[in-house]
Amino acid sequence: MKKIVLIEDESSVVSFIKKGLQELGYEISVALDGSTGIKLVEENSFDIIILDIMLPDINGLEVCKEIRKKNKTVPILFLTALDSSENIVLGLESGGDDYLVKPFKFIELVARIKSLLRRSGHHNGPETTEIDNENIYQFSDLTVNDYTKKVTRAGIEVSLTSTEYKLLLYFLNNPEKVISRAEILEAVWGVNYELGTNVVDVYVNYLRKKLDNQEDDKIIHTVIGMGYVLKKP
Repeated sequence: MKKIVLIEDESSVVSFIKKGLQELGYEISVALDGSTGIKLVEENSFDIIILDIMLPDINGLEVCKEIRKKNKTVPILFLTALDSSENIVLGLESGGDDYLVKPFKFIELVARIKSLLRRSGHHNGPETTEIDNENIYQFSDLTVNDYTKKVTRAGIEVSLTSTEYKLLLYFLNNPEKVISRAEILEAVWGVNYELGTNVVDVYVNYLRKKLDNQEDDKIIHTVIGMGYVLKKP
């Protein structure tokens, strides 16, 4: 049973989400403010966090940052009543993996949850130990096992957040291709228009710091004025 924590102060929204997800078989914990939410996440293991941006004590963005200090991988889905580019960008840059604008349909929420669970390696179907070549990505001295979500470079394991992992996987599925920031933003964050954000540059830099040991070992290269490309050193 997948465990979800909902950090939300609106009673009507809590009731709506909790009832619907429990009926689908999810285990739901609720925090009505940011401080309680942070404590719950620190003391328990959850498969996904649903986090409202507007909370009575601590802003949801700050809650996200606090959670990310200790937990880099748990997927975080932001709920926001403000459908603005700035609000969405702030959520993504604070460590969120996805966002949903209020009001939303329950089916939309479920779709986002399932998508985030897939990204993070949680499977909704029966468990299997079968692995085939489609699960393994090999590029230069970089190896990614998409079944176990294990990433190694030159034999050394690299720990990535769920968003960093999805970004790397997108590069691996498009080797040697120059990819624009807009394409990356849409593929990795599901944003289908230009927000004027540097979130792509920020996360590419995160990846580089974790994957590149020396200057001449770079595999993610900047193409000035065009975007990025994954190519061998």
